Amino acid sequence: MSDLICVGAIAGAFGVKGEVRLKSFTADPEDIADYAPLCTEDGKQSFDITLTRPVKNGFAAQMSGILTKEQADALRGTRLFAPRDRLPSLPDDEYYHADLIGLTVHDTGGTELGRVKAVLNHGAADLLEIQASGQSETVLLPFTMASVPTVDIASGRIVADPPDGLF
Repeated sequence: MSDLICVGAIAGAFGVKGEVRLKSFTADPEDIADYAPLCTEDGKQSFDITLTRPVKNGFAAQMSGILTKEQADALRGTRLFAPRDRLPSLPDDEYYHADLIGLTVHDTGGTELGRVKAVLNHGAADLLEIQASGQSETVLLPFTMASVPTVDIASGRIVADPPDGLF
């Protein structure tokens, strides 16, 4: 498990006074400011965040040390991370995406199907993108109780019951 969890990303500048357009990946989008200071993945930069107003697909936000449009534009695409200990603990049937990535996926008979490459959500429900063992293609598995009855973070494995023909 990673000590840092990605909670947002900077989509670019918003206006000319150093504000950024901020995408929040938290369950309650406004909570992203509560986890500040947020840092970059390499830990070289850290920012206090003040949400100034909601905008399409996120928030306008002021970040410490960012005073100009050029500085804000230079951060476009930067992912922001919070230490795991600042985030709330989750119920037994909920997981941080970062904890699922890299887990091995086995079918109910114990055969290894692959590894979780990414967790995607395009609106309806989460999908596990699985790099199938011995294949270059990935497979999308619905992350539902029916398709994924067991997630064991401690042992680094997922037991899946995929629909027929998926693998």
